[in-house]
Amino acid sequence: MSLIGKEVLPFKAHAYHNGEFIEVSEENFKGKWSVVCFYPADFTFVCPTELEDLQNQYATLKELGVEVYSVSTDTHFTHKAWHDHSEAISKIEYIMIGDPSQKISRNFDVLNEEEGLADRGTFIIDPDGIVQAVEINAGGIGRDASTIVNKIKAAQYVRNNPGEVCPAKWQEGAATLKPSLDLVGKI
Repeated sequence: MSLIGKEVLPFKAHAYHNGEFIEVSEENFKGKWSVVCFYPADFTFVCPTELEDLQNQYATLKELGVEVYSVSTDTHFTHKAWHDHSEAISKIEYIMIGDPSQKISRNFDVLNEEEGLADRGTFIIDPDGIVQAVEINAGGIGRDASTIVNKIKAAQYVRNNPGEVCPAKWQEGAATLKPSLDLVGKI
């Protein structure tokens, strides 16, 4: 079932962030744009490449008013240990949520029940806590965080400009479309 246009379901979880353990809930996603990236497990292979790539885009996302959260079914303690022992993960400045109960992964419909691990899911959430974009990849396919930046810019533009939409490959500053009867069949 698609989560597009739906509010994030309630949850509470522990997270690792900047050397501390913190509590996070769906309320953290309100009042600003959020990116939530699920991944299968700490101390694995594709996951650190994705999370490091996401860190490389973190400053740009922060400039856009976005907070980033990574989530796996590992604990916040495991996140800290991984942060302390991996060159790639030690760079991470965003919030790493632990989901050992698997509730958050189920809420976002990315839990692989057989393995007890989250699929690679990326969710863009607006300041009202509503899901605006979803991307889910198979376990062996890593994501490119630069595409998140473009999707955020498009989502923010559409939110701030009612009645306009962003066409494929839209870049900030490019022309948008105003859906109307006179455009039908002319694009």
